Amino acid sequence: MLDYAALSALAAVVREGSFERAARTLHVTPSAVSQRIRLLEERMGCALVVRDQPCRATEAGRRLCQHVDRVQLLEQDLQGALPALAPQGLARVALPVAVNADSLATWFAPAIAAFAAQAPVLMDVAVDDEDHTAEWLRSGAVLAAVTASARPAAGCNSRPLGALRYRAAASPAFVARHFAGGVGAGSLARAPSLMFNTKDELQARWARRQCHRQVDLPRHRLPSPQAFVAAARAGMGWGLHPQALIEPHLADGSLVELVPGTPLDVPLHWQHARAASALLDGLSRLVLAAARAALLPA
Repeated sequence: MLDYAALSALAAVVREGSFERAARTLHVTPSAVSQRIRLLEERMGCALVVRDQPCRATEAGRRLCQHVDRVQLLEQDLQGALPALAPQGLARVALPVAVNADSLATWFAPAIAAFAAQAPVLMDVAVDDEDHTAEWLRSGAVLAAVTASARPAAGCNSRPLGALRYRAAASPAFVARHFAGGVGAGSLARAPSLMFNTKDELQARWARRQCHRQVDLPRHRLPSPQAFVAAARAGMGWGLHPQALIEPHLADGSLVELVPGTPLDVPLHWQHARAASALLDGLSRLVLAAARAALLPA
């Protein structure tokens, strides 16, 4: 039998990033957390935690964290069906999910807020590029993800959500300064662009579509959708923005499209573990409903 107290300690260390914070959430001492994980590692015959800042799970540790997350969801379902098992009421369980930043900034946050208001959960949201969130599922770090990948990860179901529409936009002054002669490979190679992080390929993808070849773009790095909009309005650079975020600015003229009528639509999918969990099913229903209301049809 697995030692679930030790597994809970492992999951807490990985989730909180340190033994001290994990101990506070578990209401034990850091030495107790350390001892539980050491005994678990001795039993498994391998390291489960990389003792770094922050702490992170090894491959074996991620698999065990995924297991304990699923067990906690199943226990929550059982306690809901048999209230005598939880005389003090249902304790909140962590529900780890991954999502791209633009979805989180537009349609996803209201969906999980509505879910958290009605379900005994603590949402643990990781943010990554939509082309990479599926890796969080494959590693066992999360139980569900908004991803650009339609192909389900092992042990997961995949449902289409719709497409998130982006517009390439900048301030009128920036466009007048950098694109007075039109938008082409030459002007795009000189005009500063905005990027979310090193994984962000949206600007390069849009430029390739316009120019029919790869363009080496100069880039400012701004890891925030809201900062993207603020920086673009201030004339710092051009970028691909979720249409929902910039519609008011397009309407009032503080932002303009580089090439009108050239949106970039990014199809998104909802993948989640196949664990038979009422909590995961409830979250999925709200996420799918929010996507239907906010995204373009798949």
